[in-house]
Amino acid sequence: MKERPFANLDPSGWIVVTGDAAALRYVNRIPGAKRRGSVWVLPASLDSCTELKAQGVTLADSLETAAARIDKVRRYCDSVKRSEHAEPLKPIPIKAPYSLYQHQVKAYNIALALRGAALLMDMGTGKTLTTVAVTGRRFLDGRIKRVLIIAPTSVCAVWPAEYAKFGDFPSRVALLLGDHKQRVRQLQWLCAPAPTGVPEPLRVAVINYESAWRLKTDDGKTDYLQQYHADLVVCDESQRIKSPTAKQSKAVWKLGDLATYRILLSGTPIQKDTRDIWSQYRFLDPSVFPITYGAFEKRYAIMGGFEGRQYIGSRNVEELTRKTHACGFRIKKEECLDLPPKTYEDYPVQLDDKSRQLYRLIQKQSIAELENGGEVTANHVLVRMLRLQQLTGGFLVDDKGERHQVNTSKLDALADIIESLVLDEGKKLIIFSRFLAEMDAIDELVQKMFTKPHYTYVRIDGSVKAKERGGIVKQFQEDPRCRIFLGELDACAEGLTLTAAQTVVYYSVNWNYAKYQQSADRVHRIGQTGTCTYIHLVVPGTIDMKIMGALKTKEDLAKSVVDNWRSILTDEE
Repeated sequence: MKERPFANLDPSGWIVVTGDAAALRYVNRIPGAKRRGSVWVLPASLDSCTELKAQGVTLADSLETAAARIDKVRRYCDSVKRSEHAEPLKPIPIKAPYSLYQHQVKAYNIALALRGAALLMDMGTGKTLTTVAVTGRRFLDGRIKRVLIIAPTSVCAVWPAEYAKFGDFPSRVALLLGDHKQRVRQLQWLCAPAPTGVPEPLRVAVINYESAWRLKTDDGKTDYLQQYHADLVVCDESQRIKSPTAKQSKAVWKLGDLATYRILLSGTPIQKDTRDIWSQYRFLDPSVFPITYGAFEKRYAIMGGFEGRQYIGSRNVEELTRKTHACGFRIKKEECLDLPPKTYEDYPVQLDDKSRQLYRLIQKQSIAELENGGEVTANHVLVRMLRLQQLTGGFLVDDKGERHQVNTSKLDALADIIESLVLDEGKKLIIFSRFLAEMDAIDELVQKMFTKPHYTYVRIDGSVKAKERGGIVKQFQEDPRCRIFLGELDACAEGLTLTAAQTVVYYSVNWNYAKYQQSADRVHRIGQTGTCTYIHLVVPGTIDMKIMGALKTKEDLAKSVVDNWRSILTDEE
């Protein structure tokens, strides 16, 4: 007699399906199903239950109850997203006079309803503040005691300040930076009992991605973060774990598996293609997508090329979108905030004749080298683009690595802007630059210009430690004498709020649109009350114009240089 397949929920949260081989022959077609001995197991999701019923599998009462609960939560989240006005699910533990915007209230409610919530909110829409509120609420409700936040190094220092400023609940936040001993010491301090008579705080550990898998004993037997055993893990700028093979991704998965609750934060979860989603959601909730990356790729990606390894496009996009948003809240800046508009200006800068001739010489040499050097690679082209861009900024680096200043065209233009905007109008200004040689020259210029009015300025480049950046930003934001923020683009693209200024000057830019947009959003975010103006110093007819053209069309120039190198390096008068 054929044994009818039966599905039950095991203590570890997996659906276990039993029955004879004939009865189970269709179970392996269900996304996420895998063999475990004589039975099949699936992630405990509503989709799994629906698929099992469709295949004639009988569900245990406990599984029917679990499915009904999941369906109820999903319908609640859908209603929150559709609502014009959402009331907080529970009181929001944020210090007065601060409050959450309507879109933040929706994100707050959804994060409280789910064990794993993806807050896919654009930069500047307040996902950090929302997360502080969510963790505080769960703490006050007795659900959690320990939080682990994993973030890019440049963002780590933001979190302690956010908890101190906004959290209306006791908290102790440890920034796990420095060398190995310093990190361990900070974690020990975090876990130490509160003094007698002092309420137990919410304990929050903050660490960067690069260290999340390295914080172990010398023999490697003890992982300190696993031992910390956070109740809630936050993965900030989660696109950093998009690679399913990276050690840091796998380490974050393990930490997430140990936690009761998980929050994923990202405004740009997909940077390359839809395959970026799998690893992030493997951390968030393994039941959303197939349990293996290979099965996910097979279902949602079209592969081709050599050995089928080249991504051609996506498939089942509607299903992928539905599942991505089922446990998440997506909001774009223009959909949720009445933020002031942005204006963009290209500020043309003319090179002197000598510099222009030198530019042409290097340009011709670069084209000749690429034409006669055999196979053209992206690296070959980018190196030559870099040299041309450095020259428009006033510098050349010789073969020995020594830098030489060959003109002051952009510096002179910048001095005019500082004179007008800062010295005459009394405004604050942000200056972004790509290269350290440029930053040093700007640094020297500002020092000279600020001698008489006795203004101050601040600077952040890659050498400034993450734990020191919060104080630097605070000085710029709050000190009326601090008039200029000088930042290296890559070091300042994430995690900084610089709303004290309304004007940004780009002395130079890189060709990564995501980085450019992130840096621009340092000013255009919650707290900004004026029109944001972005001024780009560009030399007409040079590589500057090609880079700006690519940024305006949101093109990643680095991906197209091999095919278009001649056009990129050729004059554009």
